[in-house]
Amino acid sequence: MKDLLVDIQGLKKSFGPITAVSDVAIKLYAGDLLGLTGPDGAGKTTLMRLMAGAMTPDTGQVLINGFDMAKFPDQAREHLGYLSQNFSLYEDLTVLENIRFFAEVRGISPDHWHPRAMEILEFVDLAEFSDRITGKLSGGMKQKLGLASALVHQPRLLLLDEPTRGVDPVTRQDFWQLILKIVAEEGVGVIVSTPHMDEVARCQQVGMMKGGKILLKGSARELRDTLADRIIEIHGAGRSADRTKCSSLSEVQDVRSFGESLHLQVLKSSPALIKKIQKLYPNCEVRSITPTLEDVFIAFMEQRERIHG
Repeated sequence: MKDLLVDIQGLKKSFGPITAVSDVAIKLYAGDLLGLTGPDGAGKTTLMRLMAGAMTPDTGQVLINGFDMAKFPDQAREHLGYLSQNFSLYEDLTVLENIRFFAEVRGISPDHWHPRAMEILEFVDLAEFSDRITGKLSGGMKQKLGLASALVHQPRLLLLDEPTRGVDPVTRQDFWQLILKIVAEEGVGVIVSTPHMDEVARCQQVGMMKGGKILLKGSARELRDTLADRIIEIHGAGRSADRTKCSSLSEVQDVRSFGESLHLQVLKSSPALIKKIQKLYPNCEVRSITPTLEDVFIAFMEQRERIHG
C-alpha cells in the first residue's frame, strides 16, 4: 500500500470578512498527482501556502507524511518541496550556485548536495548550463531551475503553485513532461495548481475550486463522464454566431462559446438532434464530442447557481 503523504481535514482560512479556504479535505499518496484548478480568487494559492506551512489555518489540520504542520513544522517541511508563484532565484549566481544555496539552507552537506544537484540538473535538462549566470537564462530555464531547487533535498511531496504562469506553450509542455517524469520515476507525490484546464487533465486526480472550496473532485475521466453524450459542438460557427437558433430547441439546455465554436449542452445527443442542428448551421461541422473539463465546471456552476440562487 502506498504511503499517505498529505492528510488534510476541515481546513479553513479567512482574511477579515473574506473566506479564502473553506472546509477543504485532501488525501494524497506517494506517486499520485493532484491538479487544483479554478478561476483567479478561487483559493488555490492560499491552500498551497497552508499546505507548505507558509500560513497558519484558522481551523483544520495539515499532516505531511504524518507530521502535523502546526506542531512539527520542521519535520513536516523536511518531506516537501515548494515552488511558489513568486519563487525567487539569485540572478547574479550561476545555476549550480543557486542550487547550492537552497541545498545548504536545508542543511545538506557538500558531500550530499553536489552529486544530487548534478543528478537533478541532468533530470531537468540543465546540466550543460550549470555554470551559466541565472540572469541570462530564459524564462523556461528559470522555471526548470526553480523545480531543481525544490527537488535538491529529495522531498517526498512537491507543491507547485501555478508553475507555468507566464511561459509559452512549448515551455508549458516541456515543464509538464518533467512533472509527469518526477511522479513516474521518483515516486514523488505532487500537488499542482493551475488555471489551465488542459493542464489538470494530465493529472490522476482533479480538484475544481471556487470560493475557497473544492466543489468537484475525481479523475478527469470521471468528471467528463458526468456529461457523457451531452455535449454537441458546432465547429466553425465563429464568435459572432447566432445562439438563438439552437437555444430555442427543447433538447438544448445551454449554449456557450468555445473559441470559434459553440458547445451545446443537451439532454442527450442523438443523430436526429445533430441533423436538426446541422440544418440551422449548414456551413458548420456539427458533432457529438467528449466533454472538456471546462464544460463540466461551467455546467456544475450553473446548476449550483440555479439551486442556491
